[in-house]
Amino acid sequence: MSTISRSHCTDTDWLAGGPIGPYVGAFKQFLIDHQYAVVTSVSYLAGVMHFARWARGRRLSLRRIDEAAVVEFLDDHLPHCRCTGSVRHDRSDHRAALGHLLKVLRAQGAIALPAVSTRPVDEELQSYDEYMAHARGLAPKTRSIVLRIVGRLLTARFGDSAVDIAAIRPEHIRRFFAQQAKLYSKPAGAGAVVSALRGYFRYRASLGDAVHGGLVSAIAYPANWALSSLPKTLSTEEVERLIASLGQPGRAMRRADAIVRCALDLGLRSGEVARLSLDDIDWRAGTVTLRQTKGRREDVLPLPATTGAAIAAYLKHERPKTPSRAVFVRNVAPRDVPVGPDLVRKTIRQAYGRAGLPYTRSHLLRHTMANRLLAGGSSLKEVADVLRHRSLDTTMIYAKLDSRTLIEVALPWPGSAA
Repeated sequence: MSTISRSHCTDTDWLAGGPIGPYVGAFKQFLIDHQYAVVTSVSYLAGVMHFARWARGRRLSLRRIDEAAVVEFLDDHLPHCRCTGSVRHDRSDHRAALGHLLKVLRAQGAIALPAVSTRPVDEELQSYDEYMAHARGLAPKTRSIVLRIVGRLLTARFGDSAVDIAAIRPEHIRRFFAQQAKLYSKPAGAGAVVSALRGYFRYRASLGDAVHGGLVSAIAYPANWALSSLPKTLSTEEVERLIASLGQPGRAMRRADAIVRCALDLGLRSGEVARLSLDDIDWRAGTVTLRQTKGRREDVLPLPATTGAAIAAYLKHERPKTPSRAVFVRNVAPRDVPVGPDLVRKTIRQAYGRAGLPYTRSHLLRHTMANRLLAGGSSLKEVADVLRHRSLDTTMIYAKLDSRTLIEVALPWPGSAA
């Protein structure tokens, strides 16, 4: 804190009499606890001081400092700021600093929690979310997609009024679907709209609501034949190129190597990589336990030596000191926060680039792992177990990659010698 306090940008004595003044110390401690660099802390403190001057000029009391005040400051004041003295005008830094300020003020009990929407549509979506989570066991990402689609329909139909399912007619659904289908470039995307709406109407029918008989069948899934395409995988030569590109020196390279190994050797999804905990790895037994998976169950997988070595190198030589139990954590503040699935996907994209491979999708490594298992003699059931598919039907698409078995059932070409 002493380093931060010595900066000319952190002269906060004049704030003592203002509403934010008593909480500047807590804000500084927040930045220190989350291991923000000194230059970042100085910038954030300067942003808070700028906001405090503006709030004082507007005679805002502490209870009026909230998201709305921050938006007014960023949108109305900052672009036209004529404040005297050394004032920064970087919008992103101001937005981040004020977001942290609101967290600190709420943690201190100085301002109220953000208001929760009480629109009938929002209450309906919350109830449906609870049903999907507890009754159907859907993953958070799946629920988020469904709620976004259903929310669009209900908002377009009812706005701020009460939700009346009996008032929805098939023609409303068909018009809504026609509008939504334009947002998707592939049939599978438009199919998600159909699935979301049908699931919601079945939910309302199960509650005994008067759902119009034609709503569930008002729209049909776009043609998207199951198992019609081959899953894209890396070739053996491309896998060798990717592996050869690992081990490069540089910032976050050990973390990148470990992430790639988790996806390539274990077939983990990006979210599963991001959620790995130190407590999930049993180094003596050589296993890794996956929790909170897409199938909402725990699975224990063997930990390959190459994957374990990559993770161990990252933990020993590169991982920041942090109380977090996550295996992969951020290299920039806040360092006590695990990486997210987006960073995992970005890391794998960058690994493709270093290997000179023209790919972008992280899921490609999961397909590649399945193909390598089949090439090594594993059965589809064994592949399904390793990939943790709930249904063997999901794994059937990989049968097209099983050249060893396909050769045995191939018929002679017409006219050729049998």
